[in-house]
Amino acid sequence: MASLTLSDVRKSFGDTDIIHGVDLAIENGEFAVFVGPSGCGKSTLLRMIAGLETVSAGTITIGERDVTDLDPSDRRVAMVFQSYALYPHMSVRDNIGFGLRMNGVPRAEVDRKVADAAAALHLTELLDRKPKQLSGGQRQRVAIGRAIVRQPEIFLFDEPLSNLDAELRVQMRLEIARLHADLAATMIYVTHDQVEAMTLADKIVVLRAGRVEQAGTPLSLYDDPANLFVAGFIGSPRMNFLRAERGADGQIRLPDHGNVVVPLAITAAAQQGQDLLIGVRPEHFGPDLPVRLSVTVDLVEHLGGASYAYIGSGSAHPLTIEMRDARTVGRGTTLATGFDPARAFLFDATTGARVR
Repeated sequence: MASLTLSDVRKSFGDTDIIHGVDLAIENGEFAVFVGPSGCGKSTLLRMIAGLETVSAGTITIGERDVTDLDPSDRRVAMVFQSYALYPHMSVRDNIGFGLRMNGVPRAEVDRKVADAAAALHLTELLDRKPKQLSGGQRQRVAIGRAIVRQPEIFLFDEPLSNLDAELRVQMRLEIARLHADLAATMIYVTHDQVEAMTLADKIVVLRAGRVEQAGTPLSLYDDPANLFVAGFIGSPRMNFLRAERGADGQIRLPDHGNVVVPLAITAAAQQGQDLLIGVRPEHFGPDLPVRLSVTVDLVEHLGGASYAYIGSGSAHPLTIEMRDARTVGRGTTLATGFDPARAFLFDATTGARVR
C-alpha cells in the first residue's frame, strides 16, 4: 500500500476550470472519502488520480513515485465504478480473474488469488454463477473482488453503492469497512452521501466547485466546521441556521425568536448590523437548555426511536428539531425548546465564514 499526495492539482476543459489547485495528503492505509454535491469535482479528481483524466497542472505522487503523466496501468491503482461493468457471459470466477489472465499470470496463481478474494467477500459459493444470477450487492462485491486480486497500492471507489437500495447500501458499507480493516489498504471513496462519508472515512475531504473546503476526521468536521457550507453539508438532518444580529450593546440576538440573547464567546469583531447566522444541529435542541425558544410545529415525523419536528417550513430559515419522546407533539403544537450556546456556531451570512 502507499500514500497519495496531490500538489496544486488543477483541471481545465478548454477555458473552463474544474479543479482549482487542490493540495491534499492521504496517508498509507487511510480511508479517505471525497464528498460534496453533484458537480463539485470529486469524480473528476478521482479519475485524475486513476489516470483516466489528464492533469492540467500540478503533480500526483503515489508513495515516492510521480505518477502525474503515467498511464493508468502503470499507476498500481484499481478502480471500482458505480456500474459493475461485469462480463455477462462469464462466471463470477472468470470475472474476478479476467484482468490477471490478460496480464499473463499463471493459472494456478489466478485461481489462488480469486479464491482468496472470494473468501474475503463471501463469494465462494457463488463463483460458478453468472452476473444475472446475482443481486446488486453481490455484483458489486464481484467488482470489488476484481480490484482486490490486482493487489493495487491504492483502491479507488467511484460512488459504488449508488445503484443499491437502502438496505443493501447499509450492508455494503459494513462490507467495505470490514474489507478496509482486513486489508489495511489505502482507499479513496467518492460519494455525494455524507452518511456514507461519516460512517466509512478516516478522513473526509469536503469539495465544492473544485476546491477543498475542509479535510479532517469525520468528528472533527462535525464538531468544528470551517464554514457555513461544511456545517450545512456534514450532519443528517442538516444543521439549522437561525438569523442573528449583533446589537449596539454587543449582544447577539435572534430577531425571529423574540430577540432572545445568545451568549456566544467569540473573539472576532462581529459588527453591529452585520448579517449573521447561528448554526444549531437538530440533535442539540432540548427542553431545559439555556437559550429558550417557543416555536409552532408544522409537521412531525415519527421514526420510532426519534422524532423530528419541522418549524417554519416555508420560511428562509426553517428549523428541524430532534426529539426522543414526541408522542403528544403534532401539527400546531407550541413547543418550548432551547439550545446550549456552547454547542452553537456563528457564521457571516454573506461570506459563509465562521466567526469565532
